[in-house]
Amino acid sequence: MQSSSQDPPYRRIVEELRVRILSGDLRSGERMPSIRQIAQRWGVAIATATKVIAALRDEGLVVARVGAGTVVAARASHQQPEPGHLPKQALSRTHVLRTAIAIADTEGLGAVSMRRLAAELGVGPMSLYRHVANKNELVTQMVDEVFGEPELPTPGPEGWRAKLELVSRRQWELGRRHIWLPRAISFTRPLLVPNMMAHTEWTLRALDGLGLPITVRIREALTLHALVVTVALSMADEVEAEQESGVTLTRWWLEQRHRSEELLDSGRFPLLATIPRETVSDLDGLFEYSLARHLDGFAVLLEERTGADT
Repeated sequence: MQSSSQDPPYRRIVEELRVRILSGDLRSGERMPSIRQIAQRWGVAIATATKVIAALRDEGLVVARVGAGTVVAARASHQQPEPGHLPKQALSRTHVLRTAIAIADTEGLGAVSMRRLAAELGVGPMSLYRHVANKNELVTQMVDEVFGEPELPTPGPEGWRAKLELVSRRQWELGRRHIWLPRAISFTRPLLVPNMMAHTEWTLRALDGLGLPITVRIREALTLHALVVTVALSMADEVEAEQESGVTLTRWWLEQRHRSEELLDSGRFPLLATIPRETVSDLDGLFEYSLARHLDGFAVLLEERTGADT
C-alpha cells in the first residue's frame, strides 16, 4: 500500500515503518520507537504518533511486550507465540498488570478496559477475572505495581531534607513515566496498597527524631505527595491536550504569538513581558522550585519548634 502526499501525516509514517518492518530493517522482537520518539523524529503531535502505533498494531506488525514496550511482531512462520499473546497457562498477575500499564502509558487510563486488555494479551476476557475482579481493582493494582518500581534505600541519605528530596523526586519520576498515575490517586479515599503505603511509611521514618507529633508528620508526608501530584497533573493535562487537539505545546505557543505579543507589548504587563517563555512551560523546573521552597518553609517550622522547646 503506497501513501500519497495527500495522506494524513500518520499514514505516511506508518508506511515508512511498514516498509522497514517488511524489509527486515526492523526485525522480529526489535523494539519500536516510542510514541514520544516518533513525535520528535517526525515533528508530529503525540496524538498523531499514537495513531501510528495503533495502526501498525491493527495490521499485526507490532505487539506490546510486557517490560519492553512495543516491538516488531514475530513472523507467522515462527513457532513461538507473538509477544503479548501468551499461552493462557502463562498468564500471570504480573503480565496482566504490566500490559495494562503499557496501554495506559501510551494511550491513557481511559483506554484500559478488561476487553482491551484481554485482546492485547490474546486471551478471553474471563481469563482476567482470576487475577482482578473489575477495572477499579485493576487500576488499584496498577498503582501498587508502579509504586514498587523505585527503590527507597534504608536508611537513606543523611538528614531529613535529603530524605524528603529523595522520596519526592522518585515519585516525580513515576509521574513523568506514567502520566496517568496522578489521576488514579486520591487523598480522601487513599488506595490501601502495600507499595504506595511503603512510600508514606518511608517518609514518616525520615521525620523521626525531629520532635514532631505524628499528626504533623503525616500532614508533611501528604503535603509532599500533593506537591508532586499537582505538578504531575499539569504534565498529564498537556499530554491529553496534545492527544485531543493534535497540537503540540510549541505549535500552540506559535498560534498564540500574535495575541501574546499584543498583550505584552501594550505596556500593561512590564514584568510579565520579561519572562522567558520556556520558564512557564518548564514543569521540571516548577517541581524543583516548589519542592525547594516548601522544604525551606518546613525548615523554618523546625527552627521555631526547637526555639520554643529551649
